[in-house]
Amino acid sequence: MITTSTPSLEVIFNDAFSYWKKTLLFQMLFSLLFFSILFTVVFFAANQFGIFEQYMEIFKNNQGDMAGLQQEMKTLVQSPGYMNMAWTLIATMVFLFPLNMGFFKIFRKIDLQEKVELQDLFSGYSGINFLIYISYYLFWNIVYNYTIPTIILGILWVMVTLFVAPLMFFENKKIWESIRIGFTVLKKHFLVVLVGVLASVIIKYSGILIFGIGIFFTFPFFNAMIYSMYKNIFTEATTADLP
Repeated sequence: MITTSTPSLEVIFNDAFSYWKKTLLFQMLFSLLFFSILFTVVFFAANQFGIFEQYMEIFKNNQGDMAGLQQEMKTLVQSPGYMNMAWTLIATMVFLFPLNMGFFKIFRKIDLQEKVELQDLFSGYSGINFLIYISYYLFWNIVYNYTIPTIILGILWVMVTLFVAPLMFFENKKIWESIRIGFTVLKKHFLVVLVGVLASVIIKYSGILIFGIGIFFTFPFFNAMIYSMYKNIFTEATTADLP
């Protein structure tokens, strides 16, 4: 059930920071896994498809010629090699997405005062649900890439789909049903969701300012905010059984 009264932003933020502080070790492990795998794949793909060499050649041939540089960069982005690298990057992001689901189980265990274990972080990779999660994220990513250039539509897409992951994880909702529920929540609690999303994005990337290494602790913060909003907007969230 979706709450009819407006959830308190103060409570939502307090809960989110509480979950985040209690799981700092898992935040760091998540970020280390995420960035190490992502950067390794990007480096391998860029070398495999010759992107590094082409970048260096373009900059070498267009020193001081901004117009020429932009034109050749545009040509590079449209090349088969670059497209192959882009699809490799998307596939990697899709594979890593279920790591986020593990935080939902961790946060629920904290609510239930149960012992949190390392294997909980990988809950999204167990069973057939793994295929469901990566299918959803592939769909989400494609829509996001088409809408984000408009900024407004991109933000709306993030807000509408904010609760899809926890709804699928905790309640086994289908993708389209979860999106419909997310749209209903957005209409009822637009300001709460908007503030939560914007604040989470700022906090997520703010770690870069802390000697760069702070990003390893702040990057997964969005999951704590999503769970906190989910718990405070969906009244049954704290009593459902663990998946």
